[in-house]
Amino acid sequence: MSSAVLRVLCLGTLPYNKALILQNFYCEQLVAKEPSALNTLLVLQHPPVYTTGIRSKEYSTDDEFRLKSFGADFCRTNRGGLITFHGPGQLVAYPILNLTCYNKNIRQFVSAIEQSIISVCDELGVLASTSPHTGVWVGNNKICAIGLHRRQNVTTHGLALNCNVDLKWFDHIVPCGILDKGVTSISKELGRNFSVEEGTGLFLSQFSKTMNSPLIIVDEQETKKEVSTILKRAFYEKC
Repeated sequence: MSSAVLRVLCLGTLPYNKALILQNFYCEQLVAKEPSALNTLLVLQHPPVYTTGIRSKEYSTDDEFRLKSFGADFCRTNRGGLITFHGPGQLVAYPILNLTCYNKNIRQFVSAIEQSIISVCDELGVLASTSPHTGVWVGNNKICAIGLHRRQNVTTHGLALNCNVDLKWFDHIVPCGILDKGVTSISKELGRNFSVEEGTGLFLSQFSKTMNSPLIIVDEQETKKEVSTILKRAFYEKC
């Protein structure tokens, strides 16, 4: 298992449930200390989906149906945090890491993610900061949500940076369960369109620096083959 190198798989747009299968696969490998196990970062976008964290009982079946009626999926997860939205125009990154390789505890890792995003915003001229609430903020508006799960010091789930996402999706929820706060995007702050593609390179560079971790970008064909193999295996195991 690599001590610091981080593999990066750029997945394009992928449904939330399939991304969850991939996270669980890489997590299981790291937890089992498989010889082929590597720290892996998944970078992607999702079709519209609302997700809840471990306190999902706060959201009833009626809430689920209501949110689905707007054209989004709805998933309950084991990550930290309350409800949020993922969708096109949002840079989602799932670091599946053994934190022991990076000499970090979970709080230090959250801080590293926050600092990476703040550095991205700073590079663009957007004044961002942390607050008592997890995530990255521009004033009272959240620009990046963070929610993690840890199993035997291996992380899953991750972050969602609003690039040019349609912020109207957030009108149907109280994002992350925080009242009297709003959401924003890099596009809104810059007054111009800022795409996920534009943000990906900036994020990868800053995350690599913050984690002191060299990146290996897996090429597109190898990524497709690997993802297809994992998803097919999960399908046959389910059957």
